[in-house]
Amino acid sequence: MSQRALARPTWALGLGDEVWWRRLAQPDQHGWTDAEAKPKLQELTPPSNDPDPKALACDGLRVRPEPPQADQRWRRFVTGRPGSAVTIALLAWCSAQLAAQGFTAWRLIWDKASWHRSQAVRPWRRQHNQQGKRGATGVRIVVCPLPSKSPWRNPIAPKWGHGKRAVSEPDRLLSADELEARVYAYYNCEQNAHLIMPKKVA
Repeated sequence: MSQRALARPTWALGLGDEVWWRRLAQPDQHGWTDAEAKPKLQELTPPSNDPDPKALACDGLRVRPEPPQADQRWRRFVTGRPGSAVTIALLAWCSAQLAAQGFTAWRLIWDKASWHRSQAVRPWRRQHNQQGKRGATGVRIVVCPLPSKSPWRNPIAPKWGHGKRAVSEPDRLLSADELEARVYAYYNCEQNAHLIMPKKVA
């Protein structure tokens, strides 16, 4: 399926996934140390007046255009939790980005999260594709869902773990802005405004 997409120069292959960047939890680290050395673990705790959330949600997309072009990495942080409205905003944004690059279709590989296949997202996607056939701006979105409980099938998933180890700070608690800036720097992505989950929307 992915080879079919890559064989068409106007089709883009996109690998999508969400992840939480936790400010308090330290990722697993590995390193060499003396046999008699005792590792020192530091528990990170927020101050009582800390205004930042304990974790930041982020949507990621890895776009594979036609070779020999390099893969593109897109990141959008979310204010609140992922949901249908955020998913629709992300799909619309990605569709516009791909259309601006001359693509006409987007084969999207992602998991079966409830907000990916909700009663709000599926009708929106159908309407979006119908509008695209009538000449509206955007690309046709062809979703290829991964099997349930199989995150290892998505090549973008391991990238999250590498990133968490790279941006971690063992000696102090990063602010939300610092953490976000490190994520964008590590993945060499352009910083964009947060996707916002409206209130009272599933």
